[in-house]
Amino acid sequence: MVTGSSSGIGRAIALELARAGAAVGIHYANNRAGAEQTAELIQQAGGTVQIFSGDLAESSRHESLVDAVFNWRSDVSIWVNNAGVDLLTGGARSLPYLEKLNRLFAVDVRATVSLSRLAGARFRERGTGSIINIGWDQAERGMEGESGELFATAKNAVMGFSRSLAMSLAPEVRVNCIAPGWIRTAWGEQAGEIWQQRVLAETPLKRWGTPEDIARFVRYLVSEDAAYLTGQVYYVNGGAER
Repeated sequence: MVTGSSSGIGRAIALELARAGAAVGIHYANNRAGAEQTAELIQQAGGTVQIFSGDLAESSRHESLVDAVFNWRSDVSIWVNNAGVDLLTGGARSLPYLEKLNRLFAVDVRATVSLSRLAGARFRERGTGSIINIGWDQAERGMEGESGELFATAKNAVMGFSRSLAMSLAPEVRVNCIAPGWIRTAWGEQAGEIWQQRVLAETPLKRWGTPEDIARFVRYLVSEDAAYLTGQVYYVNGGAER
């Protein structure tokens, strides 16, 4: 199951897991067309897919989503909490600071915590499972500006929670967190020249990361090759200082 998989990093993760042979549940809040496109790409590759919907800002939707996913496939063993609020490219850019913070906490933090615990309980009961959460590589060192403050607050919470949940669910369930660096999603594609140059200056590999870079690492972390890894935050950021 991959939340927020109608575009960007979530779509890339869903496609990568499907290529690895997984039946994939995908999720959207508002972008149904994007979710259908993700599903079509998976089907074209010969994969099995199911679409789920729901606004994760509504806590009442969390348990029903988990129930629906496990009713679809009782053998679900991977849960990726990728869904997050877009404060950079949509109408939310003009919201007051505290309203932006509220939205981030509702989806990026509260939904990640709630869904991780609900899915984690199912995994632990069955004796196996892997949970992946999404942080941010600049959350711990900090970044100037309103967006830096907001995302650092939310993503530090996700990263700390992931480490603790791993201890709570061990040894049956593994929990890890990926902290992406500069990834060329919708905002990166339209960012101005100053930002383009900043990315190159701050990244030793001298390029933007891609959603596929994150997706390939997710595939590794949920595989048996990573069976001894849990409770970690992995910085997938081209070598940038953290």
